Amino acid sequence: MAKQSKPSPVTLKADLSKPPSRALWLVKWLLLIPHWIVLVLLWVAYTIIGIIAFFAILFTARFPRKLFDFNVGVLRWTWRVGFYGYWILGTDEYPPFSLKTVEDYPADLEVEYPERLSRGLIFVKWILAVPHYLCLTPLMGWGIWHYAGNSRVPVIGLIFVLVLIIAFVLLFTKKYNEDIFKLNTGIVRWAFRVLAYIGLMTDQYAPFKLWE
Repeated sequence: MAKQSKPSPVTLKADLSKPPSRALWLVKWLLLIPHWIVLVLLWVAYTIIGIIAFFAILFTARFPRKLFDFNVGVLRWTWRVGFYGYWILGTDEYPPFSLKTVEDYPADLEVEYPERLSRGLIFVKWILAVPHYLCLTPLMGWGIWHYAGNSRVPVIGLIFVLVLIIAFVLLFTKKYNEDIFKLNTGIVRWAFRVLAYIGLMTDQYAPFKLWE
């Protein structure tokens, strides 16, 4: 009998309740500027907390709960912005400025709090995740650059190509391709599970899969 895999401690909520408007995506980049400014600051704090957590886990085998909840909130906020914006275009409901769960918002993220974490794994998680980086780079576009003359030009990942298809289909037909929605959501879910692992929030290695 095949052994069932353990459920991931990282879960994403992604509800596509109705097709978004035809053309709002054309200005979402402008509407999201306040969120992007806040997220830059939040990710600086996330990184500092990760360093603090490294030493806390080393000496106590625990990620301080309040710091853990803050970093989960940063991931949650990032996901809501991506769901509204150019990862998914999954809703026209503007993302809330909050680290906490907003019950009626169609996108959410949770990470199960671990009572104990491995002291030894904190030194090697970033190395163990290298296969994930290699898989996710062409999907998410992480760190891909093309040299053109003396300039470096970012090369977008598959997820942005797919969301561009969604955008133009919406513009001309007002229909949303649910297969692409599931694929893009799966890519982002995979990425967040890797982020939680290398962010020392879980010892459970991220699965190589796009679906639940």
